[in-house]
Amino acid sequence: MSKKRRTFGAEEGGINMTPMIDIVFQMIIFFVCTIDLDKKQFDERIKLTMAPHGKAVEEKDPRTIIVEVNSRGDIRMGNAYMSEGTFAAIMKKTVAAYGPMPVVIRGDGKTRHVHIKRVMEICSKFGIWKVQFAAIKDKAKPAK
Repeated sequence: MSKKRRTFGAEEGGINMTPMIDIVFQMIIFFVCTIDLDKKQFDERIKLTMAPHGKAVEEKDPRTIIVEVNSRGDIRMGNAYMSEGTFAAIMKKTVAAYGPMPVVIRGDGKTRHVHIKRVMEICSKFGIWKVQFAAIKDKAKPAK
């Protein structure tokens, strides 16, 4: 009895790297596209007021909803401006699906209180009682 040698072709012995390279490129594209989203989350035109004696946030709840109110009273969440009714509908659905979540209101220093109060009333209407206000604790030091 003779032993036959089995030869391997290129297809049997090699590793196909194409799927792995595709996944790596998809991950790179994902991170490049999402890295700038954190910067665009807030409206840069909103100038927060100073609160030097306010308590600094030590630990942020990851479920926190951030709502911005500009000096004209326009409500914004994420990158979208919305009406009072739309904001109320979003909060109603959110509370129904996930329960009450903390809310941070970023109001411009020139925003009238009546506009901030509208957001607070909508939150309380749906059982959201943990409402905080964003402010600047310390002035930025001038660059030297």
